[in-house]
Amino acid sequence: MYNITLISGDGIGIEVTKAMKKVVEATGVEIKWEEVEAGEKVIEKYGNPLPDYVIDSIKKNKIAIKGPVTTPVGKGFRSVNVALRKALDLYANVRPIKTFEGIKSRYSDIDLTIIRENTEGLYSGIEHSIGDFAGESIKIITKDASDRIVDFACDYTKNNSYNRLSCVHKANIMKISDGLFLREFYKVCSENGIEKKDDSSVDNKIYADDIIVDAAAMNLVLNPEKFDVMVMPNLYGDILSDLCAGLVGGLGIIPSANIGKEYAVFEAVHGSAPQIAGKNIANPTAIIQSSVMMLRYIGENTAASLIEESLKEVFREGKVLTEDLGGSSKTDEFADELCRIIKINKA
Repeated sequence: MYNITLISGDGIGIEVTKAMKKVVEATGVEIKWEEVEAGEKVIEKYGNPLPDYVIDSIKKNKIAIKGPVTTPVGKGFRSVNVALRKALDLYANVRPIKTFEGIKSRYSDIDLTIIRENTEGLYSGIEHSIGDFAGESIKIITKDASDRIVDFACDYTKNNSYNRLSCVHKANIMKISDGLFLREFYKVCSENGIEKKDDSSVDNKIYADDIIVDAAAMNLVLNPEKFDVMVMPNLYGDILSDLCAGLVGGLGIIPSANIGKEYAVFEAVHGSAPQIAGKNIANPTAIIQSSVMMLRYIGENTAASLIEESLKEVFREGKVLTEDLGGSSKTDEFADELCRIIKINKA
């Protein structure tokens, strides 16, 4: 029995987390969910969308999974997601990007992962006004944070049978901050036995290279199948991971994990979609795929693979899909169909 914190979030969060729980239960893995509320619904009562009891629950259980949480734009509390990452030192954001047969896309063979430094960069939260005519944000890139995210990316590349590890940066312009990140990238890669690719072929199976962020954006659209693992500072990862989601069907199917030394929070990164909340039409794939990442994290690899392979079957058959995927099925109908296939494949 695993004790895991569950944050349903706002809007469609309640519907998609309910579907996710049903799917995980179908695998036979026993989880005791400790459900806590965060987001817009608790601001009036607690004064912010992330009350202390949420952090306390995650620290106790070590693992959490969350639905979408609304953050006010341009005022008030900065971000529940950013606050969670800061409070729990969740320094690595991991977003696998894969195509599924049956989901409409221009591509058919994408299998890459964005690894994003999660605690600093332009999301450090250091900003201020200069009189009433300017605003200034300060970008922080440190050696320690750069080293540990690259070390994480090296391990991830090796453990998931990828060949290419690419550093995304803007060191041609930001020579000090991004220059430090790029320099530490090659140093840590070398310490991990991953050497820089030069103009000739490399003998070792895994190699390291780098690409400027704007060139990365173009090449991800032109030839996404050429990338494997991409590691980068915070802002670039936020933007490019959404770009990559658009290549394979949208944020409705993309999972995400925030991982630190002690804690991990898995989440659907799409919005709370209040306009469709309560209509039972939201696509729960993103949080279901996030639960796959969570199950692998706790060592339940058989259950994780069971969900993943059953999802492929649902998409391939194309009979029970939500509206955003071109179907007309309800959220719970999609979950029920996935559970049905899981139980068949499990037998």
